[in-house]
Amino acid sequence: MSDAPVPPVPPQPPVPPGDSAPLPPTPPPIEGTEVRSHFVRTRNAVIIRATFTELYVDYYLHLAANHVRPPEQHDQKFKDALAAFVLHSTARPRTELIAWTLHFEQSMLNIFLTADIAEESVAGRIFADNVRQMQANYLYSDVVVGRNPTHRSMITFPDEDPFRAAEAFYLQSEQRPARFFTVGPEDIVMVCSHPDCDTAWFDSLTVEALRDLDKTETLSLLERRRYRWHCGCNQEKILGVLAPAMRKDPASLFGNDPSLQVNCPRCAARHVVTREALEAYVAEHPAKDPA
Repeated sequence: MSDAPVPPVPPQPPVPPGDSAPLPPTPPPIEGTEVRSHFVRTRNAVIIRATFTELYVDYYLHLAANHVRPPEQHDQKFKDALAAFVLHSTARPRTELIAWTLHFEQSMLNIFLTADIAEESVAGRIFADNVRQMQANYLYSDVVVGRNPTHRSMITFPDEDPFRAAEAFYLQSEQRPARFFTVGPEDIVMVCSHPDCDTAWFDSLTVEALRDLDKTETLSLLERRRYRWHCGCNQEKILGVLAPAMRKDPASLFGNDPSLQVNCPRCAARHVVTREALEAYVAEHPAKDPA
């Protein structure tokens, strides 16, 4: 049996002088704040840490776009709560949707935070008007997995510090201790104990010790996640929220005005809704008969 002849390779056109082959396209930048989880060997603890600069910038851009200017003391509380919440979210399974509501009695302030862990997205807002007195500081945690009912837990905490609130949540609700540290202007660390944790080491941790942890301890990378600011609210969802009130009493919504401004209950984004748009939505989405 003879070999088939190999076809000749056609000549390639020469590259003009000064030109070069086209470069591959530049990959898009990776968005979000990287959060890293490490297991601390021999200590039986997990350390979760991040630099929150990018997420804080996204938060401020969101505020500016929606003309929201919280007082400085409220703003710092929100950023601390956001950091603690994101670190906590990184310790949770990817199947969960979670939310925290923190009530600060002395400040008469509520902070709401929500995360879609599968999408690595987070959002939230401040409530400073018409806050109800509750005689104590509270943290409410809501967890949803798939179509299962919401699981809610509630704890009290002693002071106005969101990081201490998160530590109280771990002790009272998660049934294991966790500690939060600010090791740089926007560098936050969470250390969470596991069974057989070296409690003497855990209790003695300091900011200085955490800054040198990569040198003094053996760390095993568990996971990287990248959290970004994203609520997902849009005109369609806002119309759906307003539809029941529109069916019941349109005058209470609009009065004599052709439109109204609505703030998203999750992130405070501003949405302008016209009477015409809401009437059309209600006509296309009739109320369901009660079962």
